[in-house]
Amino acid sequence: MKVMLFAGLKEKTGESRITLNTPGAMTAGELKQAIYAQFPSLEGDVFQVACNESFVKDDQVVNEDDEVALIPPVSGG
Repeated sequence: MKVMLFAGLKEKTGESRITLNTPGAMTAGELKQAIYAQFPSLEGDVFQVACNESFVKDDQVVNEDDEVALIPPVSGG
């Protein structure tokens, strides 16, 4: 599954896109766990999963061909 990374997540991995070794469809919560397992440097980071340009909850299913992005919290001033 291809996943886009933004802000601090992109900086920590050095990549704007990563490929996860996944068996196929999974929930957004399972996707987060797979991210932490494959990229230990992100363990503990907080981010939301966006699927096809909409934020999703942890129980929503994400498919391999969906456009997936990880968005960390944003602060502004």
